Amino acid sequence: MAKLYSKHSETPKKQDLKLNPKEETVSFILNYSKALSVINYKNLKFEALQN
Repeated sequence: MAKLYSKHSETPKKQDLKLNPKEETVSFILNYSKALSVINYKNLKFEALQN
């Protein structure tokens, strides 16, 4: 059996991980998601960004 020599990095627990994004970052992501339109046609997906 092969030995695995890679080290696993310790990941922080969810309650220890605190992200504090800027208000403008959250606003940008929300506005982008509102303007994004995904169109499914047969087996194809088209993404359109509406301004």
